[in-house]
Amino acid sequence: MTVWRKYNGAILPEFPPHLIVETEHLDREIKENRVFLARWISDFDCGEKTRFWHVICDCKIGLSDYSRNTRSKINRGLRHSEVRIIDVNTIIHFGYDVYISAFNTYKTYLKAKTKEEFIQQIKKTQSDWEFWGVFFEGVLIAYSKNKIVDSYCEYASLKFHPDYLKYYSSYALVYSMNNYYLNEREFKYVDNGARSISHDTNIQDFLIQKFKFRKAYCQLHVLYNKYIRIIISILYPFRFLLKFIKIGPFRQINIVLYQEEISSKRI
Repeated sequence: MTVWRKYNGAILPEFPPHLIVETEHLDREIKENRVFLARWISDFDCGEKTRFWHVICDCKIGLSDYSRNTRSKINRGLRHSEVRIIDVNTIIHFGYDVYISAFNTYKTYLKAKTKEEFIQQIKKTQSDWEFWGVFFEGVLIAYSKNKIVDSYCEYASLKFHPDYLKYYSSYALVYSMNNYYLNEREFKYVDNGARSISHDTNIQDFLIQKFKFRKAYCQLHVLYNKYIRIIISILYPFRFLLKFIKIGPFRQINIVLYQEEISSKRI
């Protein structure tokens, strides 16, 4: 049975992308959750280039396997900082400064969470989540919120305080987590999530270029509630004109239309 979670007006499967999604009662799930759409994938890591993908690493990699430049930055990051698994309370008390500092560098229409919203979201995490932190002189400067399911780990939320990137906190954190999950615990793969549609992000390019992550191509599927389905049907032919309007609700509309354009099926 597929378990769905709400995210920004949509529902998404709450399990690893390599598992098959059951969609038999999806219209009912959309209605009961009062969301605009459901989004899921199929044919994970199909070996054929598609317009949608997850960014994963599925091989054991030692320090000597990275490029000389990457090894140097990993070592400098580990010298300057301490990387370790942390508890929920550490994120609750010290994570928001990292989150909001990182968020303010994003180019996105999404609104940042308030401190209270951030804390409440962290408090709702279940036992199948793990947290990692990077500390510089005792101060939390980066963290990762990881979803654990059997031998799968999703790096669901990687946040780096921009003022401390010069100390290579990103290199230290990713290397440490990859070594732990892939080498020590022998997980099947780690996943940084799907291709971003709502905002620009450099993290996935960074992981591919520096840490031997790769694109696991798949097929994107979207199902709308009946009202949004009508609106999308009307607006879709004009998507190339609408994309030049970048104010107000048109930012969200253009994201939905772009998502529809790259999805594996039309309405």
